[in-house]
Amino acid sequence: FAAEGPVFCSGHDLKELSSEDDVKHRSQVFEICAEVMTLIQKLPVPVIAKVNGLATAAGCQLVASCDIAVASEKSQFATPGVNIGLFCSTPAVALGRSLPRKVALEMLFTGEPLSAQEALMHGLVSKVVPEDKLEEETMKISRKICESSKSVLALGKATFYRQMAQDLDTAYRMTTQVMVDNLTLRDGQEGIEAFIQKRKPVWSH
Repeated sequence: FAAEGPVFCSGHDLKELSSEDDVKHRSQVFEICAEVMTLIQKLPVPVIAKVNGLATAAGCQLVASCDIAVASEKSQFATPGVNIGLFCSTPAVALGRSLPRKVALEMLFTGEPLSAQEALMHGLVSKVVPEDKLEEETMKISRKICESSKSVLALGKATFYRQMAQDLDTAYRMTTQVMVDNLTLRDGQEGIEAFIQKRKPVWSH
């Protein structure tokens, strides 16, 4: 995900949520937003946010929902809804799963932005680079990911999010079985054989 201009994503259009709209329309707006955010984690490929500017409210939620986020040094992240009487409860779902609780709550209670470096320090973004290096760094990560097996990446991503919602013992039981399943994949065997033979693997996709 990327954007042009000084704003990465400012979230919902508040005019859509004015008092003139009916409850059904408002529900639909938030339900579609939640569907998009959860779909990102269900996609079988990694999703990268390339952030160059301000990400607020649902825009901040979008960054937190992506698998990887690369930000320019000028980027900022905020959930300022509380300042206009609309607490960012849906963004809080993604923020609470990406940030330490007290950092997320300070953002939600005050609406004050995190700088790019603060976002990096607290785990909201993966990497911060100068603005003129943003495209290069994002593409470098993308290209490295594309060197791996698509089926292995899909299995790994789905498993990662499943185990994060489980207790430690359940997570280890489930991921142990997934490791065994991974070995039955054609690309699992090809990767091991290539490593042993000291050659580049040839993936099935």
